[in-house]
Amino acid sequence: MKTIWIIDAGYMIKAAPDNFDYLKLKRMLESLNNSEFFESYYLNSTPNPPTDAQNAFHTWIKSAPPRGPKIRVQLYKLKDKSVECKNCHEEFNIQVQKGVDVGIATLTLKLASQNQYERLILSAGDGDFEDALSYVKSELHKEIWISGFDGSVSADLQSYADKVIWLNEYWNEIKKTNS
Repeated sequence: MKTIWIIDAGYMIKAAPDNFDYLKLKRMLESLNNSEFFESYYLNSTPNPPTDAQNAFHTWIKSAPPRGPKIRVQLYKLKDKSVECKNCHEEFNIQVQKGVDVGIATLTLKLASQNQYERLILSAGDGDFEDALSYVKSELHKEIWISGFDGSVSADLQSYADKVIWLNEYWNEIKKTNS
């Protein structure tokens, strides 16, 4: 079955109990899929300019096996957001993702409408993807798998999934090791 994998990197970083290895994760998901992915996409935000460590990671994640997982990278800008501390009444600027969720929804819909996949594996937890998944499943008749961590996948996403892969159950296979 022609399968693509789309990763909401911000979700994966926040939801994972510790560091994991994308190469191990991809291999595990492909094993469950019973075939290699047609394409894989990693979407995230990064500061401008990105750090040397981020550049190195993005180069690695694009690299083909056995050196890397060979995942296409789409990066978006961070935007400043002003937040007020309720206890101290001071205002702080933080940086938040801008455009990643829209990018994921657009990519999901674009590739489905171009018939680029039969199965979507989405590593995300945000219920904001519900409308896109509803259309892909109901109108375009694509199969949807959600891969995520316990307690962090919206029930809205789960309701459209043909299969939910709880990554905590595979933690020993995907966790990053020092070797």
